Amino acid sequence: MQSISRAFAVLRALAVGPQGVTEVADQVELPKSTVARLLTSLEAVGAVAQEDTGGDYRIGQGLIDIVGAAGDERGLVAAARPHLHDLVNQVAETAGVSVRVDRTVYYLDQVEPESEVLVRSWTGEYCPMHLVPSGLVWLAHVSQDSLAEYVAGGLEATTSNSVTDPTELEVRLAQIRSAGYVWVYEEFAPGINSAAAPVFDADGEIIAALHVHGPAYRFPDPNRTHDIGLALIESAANLSDHLSGRARARP
Repeated sequence: MQSISRAFAVLRALAVGPQGVTEVADQVELPKSTVARLLTSLEAVGAVAQEDTGGDYRIGQGLIDIVGAAGDERGLVAAARPHLHDLVNQVAETAGVSVRVDRTVYYLDQVEPESEVLVRSWTGEYCPMHLVPSGLVWLAHVSQDSLAEYVAGGLEATTSNSVTDPTELEVRLAQIRSAGYVWVYEEFAPGINSAAAPVFDADGEIIAALHVHGPAYRFPDPNRTHDIGLALIESAANLSDHLSGRARARP
């Protein structure tokens, strides 16, 4: 029982992001030697993984697969966390995961970078689908009937940059299906730019979206917009495969 309790404490510590043995030991208040042994055992069964030899540990694929199989929002949040951390490390801005709720997207969770200037947390918020990238990637992958029903409900504006013309929206959704991601520049809230890519289930149906967002004055770097989009696609594809029980081969 003591070993199980200690192992669970280690996993809880890693749930917030990759950490080294010393950092984990400090959090769980155990000797480094004990934590090192626990991490070795957890790594052997796939519950944790070491990023590089001698590097930090993170939640492993085996545990992600188990949690993802739960199929509820908590399972999605837990499965998405490592991928959000990957995005934060690559982009140096906030990353989040959302799902559709009626005419809105609901922000389930986000991971923030270490920065003195951050966008406020959107976790627990609902936003109109046509005004945020997570919603736009949803609309790009629904049926024509569903899209027509959404448009008929009205396309409100919240900033001067909001896109509310149905024809312009349809052109944009076609571009999203082609590119695999979308950027939104201060279309929902002034001062915030963001991008998103879709997460699919085993049948190819969209079930969530991953996004990154940051202050418009610094994000994105104009030279990195496409690279950030590709990073989103990669992370979303990895999460899709994890939730579907597939393992992706790394290049």
